[in-house]
Order: sequence, then C-alpha cells, then structure tokens
Amino acid sequence: MDASSFLHQLVQQLINGISLGSIYALVALGYTMVYGIIKLINFAHGDIYMLGAYAGFFATTILKLSFLPALVFAMVVAAVAGIIIERLAYRPLRNAPRIAVLITAIGVSLLLEYGMMLFVTPQPRTFPAVFSATVYNFGGLIVNSQQVLILVTAVFLMVTLTYIVQKTMVGKAMRAVSYDMDAARLMGIDVDKVISYTFALGSALAAAAGVLVGVYYNSIDPLMGIMPGLKAFVAAVLGGIGILPGAMLGGVLLGVVEAMVSGFFSSTFRDAAAFAILIIILLFRPSGLLGKNIREKV
Repeated sequence: MDASSFLHQLVQQLINGISLGSIYALVALGYTMVYGIIKLINFAHGDIYMLGAYAGFFATTILKLSFLPALVFAMVVAAVAGIIIERLAYRPLRNAPRIAVLITAIGVSLLLEYGMMLFVTPQPRTFPAVFSATVYNFGGLIVNSQQVLILVTAVFLMVTLTYIVQKTMVGKAMRAVSYDMDAARLMGIDVDKVISYTFALGSALAAAAGVLVGVYYNSIDPLMGIMPGLKAFVAAVLGGIGILPGAMLGGVLLGVVEAMVSGFFSSTFRDAAAFAILIIILLFRPSGLLGKNIREKV
C-alpha cells in the first residue's frame, strides 16, 4: 500500500469512526450523568438504548411517523422508562451498599432483555427505511447521508445537553446534587426529582442512539444493547466517568479506534480493542483522560 492509498484509507476510517463514536458518546453520556449524581454504574442503560430502538420501530411501522417525530417519541418513551426504573429499582436502595445496587442494575438489565423477548420474540426486526440513503463521493472518500444524519443529530443532542446542564435551573440543581447531595438538600433542592430528571435525560439520549443505529444498520433485536452498552461504559471510563465532555471525547475516540482496527487489521479484533483500552486506562489513568485523581474515603 503506497502512502496516498494509506492516507486515503486512514481518512475514510476516521470518518467512519467519528460516526460510530458519536453513537457511543450518546449512550456514554447517560452512564456518566447517573454516576456523577449517585455514583451508580447503571448497567441497564444499554437496554434502554434497545428499548428506544424498538420504540422508534413501533413509531415508524405502526404509527407511521417520519424520522424526527419517531425519534422524539422514542426519547419520550425511554425517558419515562428511565424514571420508572429509578423509582422502583434504585430509589429504595439509595442508602444500600453499592454492591446491592450494582446487582440490582444487572437484574434490571436482564429483566428488560428477556421481557422484551417475551413481548416481541427474539427474532431480529428490520428497521424501516425512513428516508432514502444518498452516497456522496469526495475525491474517493465515501460518506452517506445516514452517517451525516447520525453525526448532526448526535452533535445537536450533545450541545442541547450541555446547554441544559450549564445554563438552566435544573442543570444547576444537577450540578449541585453531584457536588454534595446533602448540602443540596439543605438548600431546598428536591434531590429525588433531580435524580429522576437525570435518569430521564440520560435514557432519552440512549434512545436516540438506538433509533440512529436502527436507521443505519436496518436491524434491531432484544439483545442489541449488550455490547454497545458495555462499550459506552468503556467510553465513559476512557474520558473520565462523571464528566460530560469526557463521555463525548471517550465515545469518539473509541469509535475511531474500532474503525482503525477494523480497517487496517480485522473486524474480529474490534471488540477486543475496546476492552483492551479499558484495561490500559484502568492501569495507567483510572480517572480517565479528563478526570482528576481524587482520593475517596471508604
């Protein structure tokens, strides 16, 4: 392979990686938001992503909605599901040992996966083509309209989330609860409502990612959230879990690494590369790329 061909393939894989990484970033934001507020690794979050994909499928096939209304519908469904899960499964264990909450999160994950199998069967479904795909060729670099849609939607949602967290009263309350829950409660902040809002917001972003993946790959199934959920967790840890810019950065970096491994080596090692990154980051910088080393009392 000559230098020009190598450079061409490098740029092509970079484009593919950014598109994939934006999906990971949307899901990772949910992990990092929940962890930042209540220090919980919500392993059911990947299955909310799956639930959002099925809600989008229902909206486009049964309700006959176009892409944007279907996306909003899926985000609302997932937000409500996130609030219900937090209220029924996690809130009663607010003061329980972390291991109890972690086991509960795994249980909720399995409940969502096999509950969905019961209602919709394990058979994969073909996500309808909500719009015609157009391929653009820029000097040999191939970009399709679906990749553009994924990137534009993901960037818009990330910017919207950043605005909500930084500029609104709810966002300020979320930051206050994240910094010191007891002090926030003493200042009159309804901590339970803030936590519910955090779950709703994170779940809505995961649902958006699920719909975008359904549109791009044209296939959904009840177990589709397992691997992307784990990889989004890796992305959150890579960037610095609990830090919103870290989740965005980690998601994009992970997507680029996977695309490079698939393009230059073999797609067989793509998943292995993601978890190798997790091991390396935990060994050498456990706080993540944007995190700070803070001692924690136990």
